[in-house]
Amino acid sequence: MDILSGIGLEQLRMWIWILAIGFAVGMGLWRRHQLALVGFASTLLFATLNAGAGIYVLKRLGDSRWTVGDPPMSAPELSNVPFAGQYLEPLESSLESITGRVNSFWEFSQALPVALDFFTRSGWALLVAIPLIVIVLVRSYRTASRRRKDLQNLNGIVAQLQSELAAIKLALPAESYLALPPENEEQPRQQRTRRKQ
Repeated sequence: MDILSGIGLEQLRMWIWILAIGFAVGMGLWRRHQLALVGFASTLLFATLNAGAGIYVLKRLGDSRWTVGDPPMSAPELSNVPFAGQYLEPLESSLESITGRVNSFWEFSQALPVALDFFTRSGWALLVAIPLIVIVLVRSYRTASRRRKDLQNLNGIVAQLQSELAAIKLALPAESYLALPPENEEQPRQQRTRRKQ
């Protein structure tokens, strides 16, 4: 079933733009801090839709939406000729085959400029996508390097705190922190003393 059969050529071009712009706006509202990535994805969508439309046109040769006029050739009906019609049937079938090939080439020549227009739009979109993907890669590299530096700083702080804790443990006498009861044992003792009072 051809769901695009009721859409004209100009409507098809317009719907491609509408879908790409709608996708860009929706993704831009969702990913406000990644506009370069949104632009890259929207450009790729535009290129893909145009390439798909070009392939669709080439698969629908002879469609009245991009075929102007009637086929240039039609085979004569030689089989209806009196007395000699049955002898001319092989010639008629050969002429029909030649006519069909000529008409198919004519339909292809009619659809090719329309398909090339879609393929050209797709190519331009891919050219626009190249600097966008460079921007995305540069930003992702900077973000990754920043996170790596933050992780190294955190590891350094943790190592420093561990060394300070070890120094504090060495500075205190061993009995001072071994004799202290744990928190879960200290609470029942306080409750016992309260009951005695």
